Amino acid sequence: VMGNATYQETFDEENQAEAQENDPEEMEGTEHLHKENTISDQYHASDNKTGETANPLIKVNGHHEITSTSRLWHHLMIDLETMGKNPDAPINAIAGKFFDPATGEMGPEFSKTIDLETAGGVIDRGTIKWWLKQSREAQSAILTDEIPLDDALLQFREFIDENSGEFFVQVWGNGATFDNVILRRSYERQGLPCPWRYTNDRDVRTMVALGLVMDFDARTTIPFEGERHNALHDARYQAKYVSAIWQKLIPSQADF
Repeated sequence: VMGNATYQETFDEENQAEAQENDPEEMEGTEHLHKENTISDQYHASDNKTGETANPLIKVNGHHEITSTSRLWHHLMIDLETMGKNPDAPINAIAGKFFDPATGEMGPEFSKTIDLETAGGVIDRGTIKWWLKQSREAQSAILTDEIPLDDALLQFREFIDENSGEFFVQVWGNGATFDNVILRRSYERQGLPCPWRYTNDRDVRTMVALGLVMDFDARTTIPFEGERHNALHDARYQAKYVSAIWQKLIPSQADF
């Protein structure tokens, strides 16, 4: 509701009348994409004023970490650990990592472990067996510092609001029909509003396929750091290799 009130101010009276006749999702996507580009330009200009230079191209063995929350981020990589593969799978852990695929900059991150007794959903027996075969470190990560699902979902929404916004944020899942769908269904089951628009779902697997078309396999080129099947470690890694593929697809002007 707050998001609608804030962004409605950007329309003049003529646009307001026209917007009532258009599909709300399409109208929001168009308006906020324009605003996203404008704000992005403002922040790049701000970086130049302070003397900071963004990496024009991602480096295979490193990324520029940004710890400040003063800028607005548009791309959010999410990763879930779950007890199933269906849309109503219970969530063990939620992680998110803001990033800028055009520069390789890594931004604020989020990580919460869910108390399975509060997670709801439908457990898949095959997934339970799969978890029993994983490393002790991965198993331990989904049983440490657990909080109720409601608390995790509300905190994740606050995380998005603090660093982006419901209409701005583009949420990447690996793939979008897994992480994004399961997380959205968890919000629905708990009667909470989902903190992003469905038109802003983005798919990691599509980017990987595009990279392979160019004979570029970023997942083998960029080393994994951390523990496999740790939601935050996976989200960081996915943000890095999506950025690498993005820059292969859309080279920086600095390359010309």
